[in-house]
Amino acid sequence: MKTIEDIILQNDQRGVSSLRPFLPADFCTETAKYILSNSGTTIITTGFYILYGKSVETDGPPGALAIGHALQSLGKKVVYVTDKYSMPILQGLGVHASNTVEFPITDKEESVRFSERLLEEIDPALLISIERCSPSSDGIYRNMKSMDVSDYTAKIDTMFGYKPSVGIGDGGNEIGMGLLHEQILKYPELHPKPAYTACDHLVIASVSNWGGWGLVAALSKLSGKNLLPTIEEETDRIYKCVELGVVDGFTGEVKPYVDGFPLKEYLIPLEQLHELVV
Repeated sequence: MKTIEDIILQNDQRGVSSLRPFLPADFCTETAKYILSNSGTTIITTGFYILYGKSVETDGPPGALAIGHALQSLGKKVVYVTDKYSMPILQGLGVHASNTVEFPITDKEESVRFSERLLEEIDPALLISIERCSPSSDGIYRNMKSMDVSDYTAKIDTMFGYKPSVGIGDGGNEIGMGLLHEQILKYPELHPKPAYTACDHLVIASVSNWGGWGLVAALSKLSGKNLLPTIEEETDRIYKCVELGVVDGFTGEVKPYVDGFPLKEYLIPLEQLHELVV
């Protein structure tokens, strides 16, 4: 029988499965338990700008919403933190403005000050990042093609390291992947300039949204109720993303694809997770 981890790591296009031996076998369940053990407000951050598409990508925001809605169903308060490029997307997907914070795109010093003020004001119990760019060890923010996206990326990573945290990624350059920085360097199929920002618990997946679903599936099994988005809800989210000008991260085109997967293929892991949870 397939596990949650088997399902979210299927059709691995970029070799992220190479990192599986360095994580607990049931890393989704372990991460879900960790989330449930931290009572209080959860900050969720997402949003990855695609240079060749001149917009953010479809991978990230839907997964953030899936996690956020699951946590809210369990009685937790959720605040979404992102930058000016992703803020309209989250709000367009139904997140109320009062539950969002726009992190400015500015220099490192001002970013650190903003993070300090934000953490003091919200006092979160937990930070979750899904498909959000981390700087490499040299401080440069890079996409999967190793292109510099620093000018389009708010330094939300400066919030990490002070509170319990979870990272979700699929390529090696996302916030949280710094936990396996040295291991990623050993695999040429992964990012040559990997993330330097670590986290306490890491979830890897072939598509970061799938990692978000995997986490929600684990939360569902632990809580005894199915918290996963329905196929219809997720379909609507992707089409809404397209309506908002969000692009496929692989091609930079505005179409209902996620990381190169057409909608029908993209939804297969969600269908399988529903079967597993039930």
